[in-house]
This record gives sequence, structure tokens and C-alpha cells, in this order.
Amino acid sequence: MAGILAPTMGTVKMAAGKKAALLTLGLGFKPDLSGRDNALLAAMLQGSSRKEAEAFMDSIKEFSELGDSFDLPVKNYSAGMRARLGFTTALMTHVDILLVDEVLSVGDAHFRGKALAAMQDRITGDQTVVFVSHMADQVKTLCSRVIWLDEGKVKQEGDSVEVVDAYQAYVHRTRQEGIEQQRLKQEQVKKALEQAAG
Repeated sequence: MAGILAPTMGTVKMAAGKKAALLTLGLGFKPDLSGRDNALLAAMLQGSSRKEAEAFMDSIKEFSELGDSFDLPVKNYSAGMRARLGFTTALMTHVDILLVDEVLSVGDAHFRGKALAAMQDRITGDQTVVFVSHMADQVKTLCSRVIWLDEGKVKQEGDSVEVVDAYQAYVHRTRQEGIEQQRLKQEQVKKALEQAAG
């Protein structure tokens, strides 16, 4: 959907003139560039003009809470700082479709709460957001409609609570079946060893 990879089958259709961005944790950041320069480059790669990208920098610096580190090379950042910069850059640049892949656990508890609130604002606003996650509580909290994919096929679609509950029941049932199969195998091996010894 972001145009990074071609689909292995089928097609992805995007309305003409629409911009999509993948909200990731610093994918493609250049370690020798500052946080500011990386954010500027990322915004431009997501379709912003240089002037538009420069206009986002104060918001990105403020929301990411990087302070003076925003102007230091990313190679000096902790993993949490890189994550905050990546999340904030993708969030603050204005695209038509925001693709979010497992990134709402970034930073400390304060920043996670802030990130979750910002994501909720995007989802309830007029922007299209595609949120991909295995975090059931986040999916239930953030999404009104959910699509459960299993091996590339739609297994269930609908209300977030109903679909997530069905998914969790499936995972639990599958896990229990796996445990039972393992127990039966162990019993078979034990019987075979007893027969061989007896």
C-alpha cells in the first residue's frame, strides 16, 4: 500500500494524487545525519515539498521531546529516541493514508500515552489510517472496524471487539490443540520405549 514492495499477487489501487506513508521506527534513517535532517528527508520521501517538510520540523521536535538532541547525529540516539523520531516524523507529516505497523509501544509510558492519543486523533479525524497490530487491547481501543488476515486471506471482518475476541479464541484454541498434540506424542514415545524395554 505504501509502494515499498510490489504485491506478490493481486493489485493495490490508490486514488490518483493520494499520498501514503508507512509509520515506522526510523526505517532508512542515516546515522550520520541529525534528527532534523533525517526528519526532513523522511517528510520529503513521503511526498512533502522541501518547504512543507521544513514547516513540520518545529512540531516534530516538540512532539518527539528530543530537545537539543534533535540537531545531533542519529547515531548518538538511544533506540527509544530513534523510535520517537520515527513515530513523530511519520505522524506529523500530512499524508492521505497513514499505514501504522506495530509502533505504538515506543518510548516511556508518558510518550506512549501521548502517541496513543495522537493516533486516536488521526483515526477519528478525516485521515485514512490502516493500523496493523497483534496488540489486542490497542486494536480494540483504536479501531472501530477490523480485518483479521490469516495467511493472506480475510478470515473475519467487522466490529473490532467481535473480531479481536474471535481471533484471541482461535489463538487460544490453536495453542491448546498444539499442547494436546504434544502430550499425545509424548505418550506414544513413552509407550514405544516401554514396549522396547519390556
